[in-house]
Amino acid sequence: MTHPIIVISGLSGSGKSVALNALEDLSYYCVDNLPGGLLADLVEEVRGQPERYPRVAIGIDARTGPDGLERLVQLFDGQSEESAFRVLFLDAAEPVLVRRFSETRRRHPLAGSGALEEAIERERRLLEPLRERADWVVDTSETNIHQLRRQVWRSVGQGSDEGALSLVFESFAFKRGVPRDVDLVFDARCLPNPHWEPELRARTGLDPEVDEYLSRHQRVLDFHDDVLGFVQRWRPALAEDQRALLTVAIGCTGGQHRSVWLADRLGRAMREAGHPVVVTHRELES
Repeated sequence: MTHPIIVISGLSGSGKSVALNALEDLSYYCVDNLPGGLLADLVEEVRGQPERYPRVAIGIDARTGPDGLERLVQLFDGQSEESAFRVLFLDAAEPVLVRRFSETRRRHPLAGSGALEEAIERERRLLEPLRERADWVVDTSETNIHQLRRQVWRSVGQGSDEGALSLVFESFAFKRGVPRDVDLVFDARCLPNPHWEPELRARTGLDPEVDEYLSRHQRVLDFHDDVLGFVQRWRPALAEDQRALLTVAIGCTGGQHRSVWLADRLGRAMREAGHPVVVTHRELES
């Protein structure tokens, strides 16, 4: 089966790099800032070696210039195969983009010597033909990087594989709130807490010392086995429901030890069973 090439585009500062990184987590071969004129050659290369490039995502934006974007649109419109491309377009409100650029001190690629607001408006007009052809349009104005990654996984995911279901195991801290847009939430605060061991407090659930501590408690192992059994039992039914993604969130008090250990262990178990898996740790990646 030939998979469509995912094109990530959108306004500068809207989160395109985050979106590409999210697809890399799902084993996509990703190319950023590809000139529009080279896309036809890339398509030929990808189609000629499907085993080497089973899933491909490319980032194309205003940096490719008006001519490159025009050739890109012509290539989209000239494809006889309807599913050759799928376009994910990221957008955001102008005040949000202005704030993001001011916080990071980055220059807008079209700013030159003019005002930032004018550059954003010029970029919006330049990319409008791509936005009109998008399969998904995501407004990231009120979205943090963790929420955007889940939106990308949920939109694109592995939906091109019939019956496939990608699994995301995410650790988090209840004191910072339950993540939005998750499917299942498990509370690990009932388990022994390495935080109260002085030598483990600065460690995380990825460290061998914490692994040794948690692994010797039967309650922790039972909790892990119960969650794993639940996911394994209901995954086929959820896949039949035409889901592309199942997000399982594991929470503890600080999001450093128990939830991290569990998310990592559960992800490894499902990956070893042959399922597409992403493991993410919200508090460790903040």
